[in-house]
Amino acid sequence: MLRAANRQRLRQRCQVIYLRSSPEEIFRRVRHDKSRPLLQVDDPLQRLRDLYLVRDPLYRETAHFVIDTGRPSVSTLVNMICMQLELAGHLPAGDSDRHGV
Repeated sequence: MLRAANRQRLRQRCQVIYLRSSPEEIFRRVRHDKSRPLLQVDDPLQRLRDLYLVRDPLYRETAHFVIDTGRPSVSTLVNMICMQLELAGHLPAGDSDRHGV
């Protein structure tokens, strides 16, 4: 995502969905995960905030759709994604019913 050519290629060749989460929400989800090298620092929340400041504009530039994740269930997120794709004409209306959500 850091290279402009990669962002452009993604945007041209597929539908990109940015599942946006705040740094605080991401920290809540991964705070006990020791397998994330970028977060093995004294202040992982600040690292997430710094990464967000750099990456969020790049993700937004690339994405066709931005969906705020917050804390909804997976099935709610799937429905939100399907609805966006349906509204944009990339899925037939009512297709989300086939996914069991």
